[in-house]
Amino acid sequence: MDISRYMAVPLGLIMAPFLLGVINRTKAFFAGRDGSPLLQAYFDIWKLLKKDAVYSRTTTWIFRMAPVIGLAAVIIAMTLVPVAGSSLFTFRGDLIFFAYCFGLMRFFTVVAALDTGSSFEGMGASREVHFSTLAEPALLLGLIALSKLAGSFSLSGMFGGLSGSDWMGAGPAIALVAIAIFIVFLAENSRIPVDDPNTHLELTMIHEVMILDYSGPDLGIVLYAASLKLWVLGALIVNIFVCAAGLTGAVGLAVFAGGMFLLAVIVGIVESMMARLSLLKVPQFLIGAGSMAVLALILVLRFVK
Repeated sequence: MDISRYMAVPLGLIMAPFLLGVINRTKAFFAGRDGSPLLQAYFDIWKLLKKDAVYSRTTTWIFRMAPVIGLAAVIIAMTLVPVAGSSLFTFRGDLIFFAYCFGLMRFFTVVAALDTGSSFEGMGASREVHFSTLAEPALLLGLIALSKLAGSFSLSGMFGGLSGSDWMGAGPAIALVAIAIFIVFLAENSRIPVDDPNTHLELTMIHEVMILDYSGPDLGIVLYAASLKLWVLGALIVNIFVCAAGLTGAVGLAVFAGGMFLLAVIVGIVESMMARLSLLKVPQFLIGAGSMAVLALILVLRFVK
């Protein structure tokens, strides 16, 4: 029995909020502070789940259902992502379904923001949709490049088919894909330099402004779903390296968990060394990721021939 196949989802469900603690402690270290506890995200989510929710009379059932639908969508996406080469569910073309899961999550987040009737949240929803149209092509093109290289149109086959010889022959293309997905990872998770999850400046918020009306258990679900999204998209980056090393089973699972920890540290370092980009420069940043994904696909097509 492949332990990584059945432990991948429980590992993500339990450890995802821990990544937020690692990122914050890394940023605190560079700032010369002690920082919040590593388990602070767990405390915050648990505290919110015990409170009561407050709803505006303007909102409808869409506002109340959006957090649950978003959480369900990201959990479904998690079941498709392989850990150490194995995923809980796999089928041909599941990478397209994987992308649509995040599209569904974003759709209900945006519609819920518009459901409040607030022009402020509508502004954030507009920014979210605009930037997503630039981030999603970069993600899909990067996954297609890996799919072509591995000769499989599923996430498990794609990452399971990577090997050290692929890095030797098509290393630059794989590196470009990893960088492109990392940029998308930062953008999709509202991290610096695209967005700042801790900001409260009205004119610069993107994701945070869309969830301002949530409180209590609903806000707890939103925060937990966001941590799962961080884990799932980060798993794509870590898998590029872990699967290429040919690690499977318990060893592969342990190395994968270590890779996720290292990725969180890298995110903390990036956020400590970079300032947030101007909103006018964010599209250029995402277009650069898409350009790298296109170049990677061209290199892979030449390598496969």
